[in-house]
Amino acid sequence: MTEHRIFRMAFAKVYPMYVQKAERKNRTKADVDRIICWLTGYDAAGLQRQIKQENDFATFFAQAPAMHPNCALIKGVVCGVRVEEVEDPLMQKIRYLDKLVDELAKGKAMEKILRE
Repeated sequence: MTEHRIFRMAFAKVYPMYVQKAERKNRTKADVDRIICWLTGYDAAGLQRQIKQENDFATFFAQAPAMHPNCALIKGVVCGVRVEEVEDPLMQKIRYLDKLVDELAKGKAMEKILRE
């Protein structure tokens, strides 16, 4: 099976799109950063370092300090795909992130997005 091209896409290229999506719905870059840090375990400096280094998604998630233990609670559909049924572990992490940003853009409360 061939590797999906998003795995080699620079996280720094997609990150501004996450921020734009949130800002169009009156959410903030800080909200996006909080979600990413919650999911991956990066602190703000670590997240900025990943963006500056222009690491691809595979490296971004491989170097993540720790996926949040509640990420398994992220359920739903993103791009027509049910995130809890994605078999490839890296693709599932990417879909988790997509789903969280979608929830933010749809106005969901931060406590619910972060599964608190």
